[in-house]
Amino acid sequence: MEKMGLNEIREAYLKFFESKGHLRLKSFPLVPKNDNSLLLINAGMAPLKPYFTGVKIPPRNRITTCQKCIRTGDIENVGKTSRHGTFFEMLGNFSFGNYFKKEVIPWAWEFVTEVLKLPKDKLYVTIYLEDDEAFDIWTKSTDIDTSRIFRLGKDDNFWEIGQGPCGPCSEIHFDRGAGKITTAEEFVKAGDEDKVVEFWNLVFTQFDKDENGNYNRLAHPNIDTGMGLERIATIMQGTNSIFEVDTIRAILDEVCKVSGAVYGKDKNTDISLRVITDHVRSVTFMISDGILPSNEGRGYVLRRLLRRAARHGRLLGVNHNFLYNICDVVISNSCGAYPELKEKEEYIKKVIKIEEERFAETIDSGIQVLNEYIEGLNKKGGKVLSGDKAFKLYDTYGFPLELTEEILEEKGMKADTEGFNKEMNEQRQRARAARGESNYMGAEDTLINKLPKEIETEFVGYDNLEIESNISLIVNGEEFADSLTTGEEGVILVEKTPFYAEMGGQIGDTGIIICESGKAEVMDCKRNVGGKILHFVKVTEGEIRKHSTVTLKVNEERRNNIRKNHTATHMLHKALKEVLGDHVQQSGSYVDGEKLRFDFNHFAGLTKEEIKAVERLVNLNIMKVHPVNTKVMNIEEAKASGAVALFDDKYKEDVRVVSIGEFSKELCGGIHVSNSGEIGLFKIVSESGVAAGIRRIEAVTGINAINFIEEKENTLKSIGDTLKCGENDIVNRINSNLAELKNKEKEINELKSKLASGAENELLSNIKEVNGIKLITGVLKDVDGNTLRELGDKLRDKMVEGVVVLGSVIEGKVQFIAMASKGAVAKGAHCGKIIKEIASIAGGGGGGRPDMAQAGGKLPEKIDEAIDKVEEILEKLSK
Repeated sequence: MEKMGLNEIREAYLKFFESKGHLRLKSFPLVPKNDNSLLLINAGMAPLKPYFTGVKIPPRNRITTCQKCIRTGDIENVGKTSRHGTFFEMLGNFSFGNYFKKEVIPWAWEFVTEVLKLPKDKLYVTIYLEDDEAFDIWTKSTDIDTSRIFRLGKDDNFWEIGQGPCGPCSEIHFDRGAGKITTAEEFVKAGDEDKVVEFWNLVFTQFDKDENGNYNRLAHPNIDTGMGLERIATIMQGTNSIFEVDTIRAILDEVCKVSGAVYGKDKNTDISLRVITDHVRSVTFMISDGILPSNEGRGYVLRRLLRRAARHGRLLGVNHNFLYNICDVVISNSCGAYPELKEKEEYIKKVIKIEEERFAETIDSGIQVLNEYIEGLNKKGGKVLSGDKAFKLYDTYGFPLELTEEILEEKGMKADTEGFNKEMNEQRQRARAARGESNYMGAEDTLINKLPKEIETEFVGYDNLEIESNISLIVNGEEFADSLTTGEEGVILVEKTPFYAEMGGQIGDTGIIICESGKAEVMDCKRNVGGKILHFVKVTEGEIRKHSTVTLKVNEERRNNIRKNHTATHMLHKALKEVLGDHVQQSGSYVDGEKLRFDFNHFAGLTKEEIKAVERLVNLNIMKVHPVNTKVMNIEEAKASGAVALFDDKYKEDVRVVSIGEFSKELCGGIHVSNSGEIGLFKIVSESGVAAGIRRIEAVTGINAINFIEEKENTLKSIGDTLKCGENDIVNRINSNLAELKNKEKEINELKSKLASGAENELLSNIKEVNGIKLITGVLKDVDGNTLRELGDKLRDKMVEGVVVLGSVIEGKVQFIAMASKGAVAKGAHCGKIIKEIASIAGGGGGGRPDMAQAGGKLPEKIDEAIDKVEEILEKLSK
């Protein structure tokens, strides 16, 4: 057995199964497509579920992949053990009704013994105890020693999750020092002690478990295998930990270099080093697949991992942002297999750095608050932090609950998770609503997602807006139907259609379907999870029957507006790259007949100048009347030609490349204009932020852009009419009016001061005395707060031991001010208490210091009653 690097093992595996007729697919993104049952891809077979369930036809019946996966169920063990990690790669080979046990078992043995050259006397195999077929194949088609095969029960060697596809499995294990094992019991014990480790699981999906618990044999059984790349690498490299595998150890060494820590000397230090190593690996791949930090869903998983890694950096004494530099090692070691890492390097680092900076702003104050909570618990002898305090740390300081729990655990404490969950309930309900409900296999349990896989629709709408076709299927609610009649709504599938089904951000077409017996309005066109084109219709006349010949007509005006907006999004994307930089990548788009919306990664709001430059660049290229050409080519040719591909999309082998002259070239399956001049005019109507590092532009084209400009012109004309000037003089007239208003305001303030001066003399002539303290009270009209305070200051300064309490009503609201000299305060006067009591009479509240206080009120009619009460209050305070 020779040592092999992790990257070498991956390539050897994929090449081996290519030699067995398998199609090698690149790893699917970590974000599941059309699968609401998963937050993140967590197994090699997860993205292939539509092929296993039959809702989609696979590109080949034999497939092999190395799939990126994220699992956070055991996150509290990451760093504490040698084998737990949140990110891992899963090698797999799959058969969709093509080959079965007699092929896959010998292949597996060939790969591990002849390619990896693992010693046969170090290998064990387990099978399901009733699977005689697997036993026969192992013993007759391989040269394994039969004494090294053990039969185990359902808990170990039978794969099932509730109802649906399931079956026995066979696992291959490596002996890490167990010695001679002779019984199944000894084998299980050795496995529990990690003396024997499983590294490859061959699942034989041969049954369909029904609701009564019966196992019905599948006519076309499947093969689904999974081998953890990191785990087999530990075996091939003779290490005891995934953190000592070549590519992962390189990350850990970099963390040691940055922190000055030495691996293997201290238990707690090692935990922190492993946590950072694993989490940096995870977040690098997550961000490369388009995930951004947020407070819910997969964005929360990313934020939690980033902040957990940052906190462990501080435990190692790293008090500056460093994770964004550590990801360099992840990228350089993995970009050979995952080129998107290198392509998005600048973007990945920027996202990590921004999140580190945000966490750094709050972590110190958050830890300080948590330490105060811990100190409070220690004083009371408590061991449980209340849910509301844990939630405050989450909501105010950005501490994930798990981080709070981790810190508490180090102190022998825990958090009230039930109380925390109660506080979080509303957010979680929103997250659930957004994510939706789904069954295990990832297809919503509705009829339109369980259509026969042989039903196919050819899309011919690139060049046609009206065609004849035949209806192949009708769905009415949750039933297949032979017809739909006037007033009924349903779903129609046809053999060929000109209707574009919503995809790639472009909304579905609308129009009509006509036949001899009736007419239906097409309200929308979408695809189900298997990619079948569904026409959502409402019958407006007569009857639409299955198998009848129909004419399908797309709403031409709406389609033309959509085409303009879609081509404009491509031009906008290119213009943003030129104006802002190559880091700009599309993060989402929506195109309908009214407007276009384009989301992209950028880390600051666009300036007026940048928006103008982008808009101008798009319009200049519209006026150049570039031809818009589409060409079908394979994905590698497309990328080599310079076509832009969305980094979170999974493309087929053959793709459409849309070129707008020499200006823009992108992979796209949508509908476009024939030349850029058809767009007419492009106008940005808004630019805003929608998430951390994500900006959104909304724009209009063609007649909608003209309408937008006309509305602006009408508004300007209306303003000019109001100001009684021409449009060119509007700014001058506004500036002139503002200057005039300032002068008038100055005059008003001067008049108020004169009025206040007059009031000052009147108030001084009505001084009262309460327990040796001089008291001035009064009610003024239309005096603002500033003038009231200035008057109060003047009156107080004229008394050694005095109190001034004034009230005013301005614009229907009450204002009070109270001021006291030092001598008056020494004799018991307290402005805060006086104000609080009189403000309550006038329907308000407030308070302040002993020497100065102010308040407001809502009941102007009570102001005199309130001021009259001052003498009585002061008398009580100064006794």
